[in-house]
Amino acid sequence: MKKTAVVTGAGSGVGRAVAILLAQKGWQVGIIGRRAGNLMETIQLAGTAGEAMFSCPCDITDPEAVHQMSRQVLALYREVEVLVNAAGTNTPARSLELLTFGNYQRIVETNLTGAYLCVQAFLPAMRERGSGTIVNIVSDAGKQANAKAGPAYVMAKFGMAGMTQSINAEERGHGVRACAIFPGDIDTPILELRPSPPAPEARAKMLQADDIAECAWLAINLPPRAIVEEILIRPR
Repeated sequence: MKKTAVVTGAGSGVGRAVAILLAQKGWQVGIIGRRAGNLMETIQLAGTAGEAMFSCPCDITDPEAVHQMSRQVLALYREVEVLVNAAGTNTPARSLELLTFGNYQRIVETNLTGAYLCVQAFLPAMRERGSGTIVNIVSDAGKQANAKAGPAYVMAKFGMAGMTQSINAEERGHGVRACAIFPGDIDTPILELRPSPPAPEARAKMLQADDIAECAWLAINLPPRAIVEEILIRPR
């Protein structure tokens, strides 16, 4: 039987790269994102491996939508062994001086609350089965605040790191493990949301989404007795 995973933010960037890598490794993958068209593009980019993907559009900031999504996925796959929380966003007007409450709320809900809702949706079945891996794509801004990321993003990413630690503190006795990946600059579409998007020559020196997917694969593929709790990865 094929192993199964759910990846959020799978319509672009790191989420897309992780979903494609897992499908290429022979996994069944539920791909989650707001836009159905982007998810279909991920399936197409995966080539023949895309046949193992199940597209499930969902707004992960909506508790009821996440509940319905998890019911769909579990009805199809019966169990989910891996959850990768890769969905994220930011805003160009991100400084304390410019950040509006609406943008603050949207960033925190997408980057942190959405991940929490997905964990709560799939964790009970992992706990009952006695195994599971949760990978949270954080940011090095979740290790050390910087003005480049903006306070809402930093606060959400610090929260995501704390959520990862809480999962390991409470659930390792039930066979569930969690890994937080803290990447530096990655060349993904979220760069377009910076106040001044970087030039192509700067992007060429950044990490690529595939680099982060390989980190996720390391955390997922380790023997069940081992937990990589944190991975900090930056451009060379």
